[in-house]
Amino acid sequence: MTIANQGLSPADLVELVVVALLVLGVLIWHPWLAPLARRFEARAGWSMVLIAALPVVLRLALLPHHPVPTPDLYDEFSHLLAADTLRHFRLTNPPHAWPQFFETFFVLQRPTYASIYPPGQGLALAIGWTLFGHPWAGVLAATAAFCGLCYWMLRGWVSPRWALAGGLLAVIEFGPLNQWMNEYWGGEWIAASGCLVFGALPRLRAAPRRRDAILLGLGLAAHLITRPFESIFLFLAVALFWAPWRPADLKAAAKFLPEAAVPLLLAVTLLTVQNKQVTGSFATMPEALSQYQYGVPSALTFQAKVAPHVPLTEQQRMDYKMQRSFLGERTETLGSFLLRLEYRVRYYRFFFLAPLYLALGTFLFALGEPRFRWVALTLALFALGTNFFPAFQLHYVAAVTCLFVLVSVVGLERIARRWPEAARLVALLCAAQFVFWYGLHAFFDTADWSAAVRRYETWDSVNHGNPERRIFVNQQLDRVPGRVLVFVRYSPRHIFQDEWVYNRAVIDEARVVWARDLGDAENQQLLRYYADRTALVLEPDAQPPSLAAYPASAPQPEGGTPGASLSTPRSN
Repeated sequence: MTIANQGLSPADLVELVVVALLVLGVLIWHPWLAPLARRFEARAGWSMVLIAALPVVLRLALLPHHPVPTPDLYDEFSHLLAADTLRHFRLTNPPHAWPQFFETFFVLQRPTYASIYPPGQGLALAIGWTLFGHPWAGVLAATAAFCGLCYWMLRGWVSPRWALAGGLLAVIEFGPLNQWMNEYWGGEWIAASGCLVFGALPRLRAAPRRRDAILLGLGLAAHLITRPFESIFLFLAVALFWAPWRPADLKAAAKFLPEAAVPLLLAVTLLTVQNKQVTGSFATMPEALSQYQYGVPSALTFQAKVAPHVPLTEQQRMDYKMQRSFLGERTETLGSFLLRLEYRVRYYRFFFLAPLYLALGTFLFALGEPRFRWVALTLALFALGTNFFPAFQLHYVAAVTCLFVLVSVVGLERIARRWPEAARLVALLCAAQFVFWYGLHAFFDTADWSAAVRRYETWDSVNHGNPERRIFVNQQLDRVPGRVLVFVRYSPRHIFQDEWVYNRAVIDEARVVWARDLGDAENQQLLRYYADRTALVLEPDAQPPSLAAYPASAPQPEGGTPGASLSTPRSN
């Protein structure tokens, strides 16, 4: 198989050149690259811009093979609803006249129509959506911010040369092939906030300045409005960093405490105002209200309550068991806590390429320095703290992503002190791993053998999981003129997590309105309300999904219960 057979285009050549430059950047220890590396080391601003731009350029170059990601998970749709709401310059939306048709995961219908999540991730998406016309632009901007800020953060901990190596490592690990960059769920925004915090702390200790205090406050505030629960551990980590300081150093840094406090006060104000507008109470968070109305905000809990006939996988059973433990339906024990922790350790591979396991081992030799003991303690604090929550996603600990990069860089630096060739080899292996997978996606994505090789690609997510059924249905809807009302009718064996009813912030103004099929008698109310729309019925469980005109009198599917909504909110 030749490159010519793959249709090498000018765009492909650009991709090849960019990848080649990235590999050269990683190999900065090579003698003839040393002068170039020194020039970048002396120009921190330009280095930061380069590292921020690289992941965006590399991902955009993949668009011919991997288009803009299509949202598929309920969390993504909830964050997109938050973004759309913010684009209308409000924190929530008025309740719809017929909310029972629009009940769905992680979205409140009463007392207002809103996402259950804090506004942080929605804000990132809303900025990109407003400036560039698509919410994915917010994901790209957050990725660029994280990679650039990771380099800036590392310059507060290691030499400029190793900071540059770490910035390039961040691009390789968390750039164009990473799942955070190819979904709307969050990760990069949280990681960028962590960079602000962990980059400001050593600078404040070395020479307290107003700018660094403001950046510390901004980082803490951005994290607070995105992951309030995990912010507890972030604040504890900051407190532990200051604990061993001498009184004179603390006094010098305390002069800039007001500058750090202002962004935090604004964040707390934003959260409390959102609570009031969404739930009617300053103290009740939207997610807490969702738990009261629906139970723990999880598709598994919904399934257990509403569709008990659908079998759970073994992993789903374990997750549900952990949720029950969190609710107090059974007593949490040390054994169950450790079992959950042991199970989650495997997910931390996400933060390390395989060659970096050697660097992870040599980082242990750096623990003689108090600052690196604090790094290890912070990582342990996040791992143990998040283990109290029954569910786990990688972005829960995204704030410490830059610390994982720091661990890799410090480990490589320790290797280079005694075996420079070994450190160069590890860097080469990291670059080679990235170049192999990036090249596979860029040049051979449609090759017959490519799908078989991609089975061994770990932690990358570049649209191969793109929801083909949603894309197919969206294409069908694009051919329907005018405004549309789609009733979603599930089969009796529907996988409950595969939800389709998600709408824009202003439902009545959307071209396509998605509604639950509650049976013909109930549906007539919505049909009269949307009398000017073309009414369709979607059966997403058909192969392929079936989209047809809504009949004058629609019979119920045999054995199904399409008339059941997710739940009925409890009365006060």
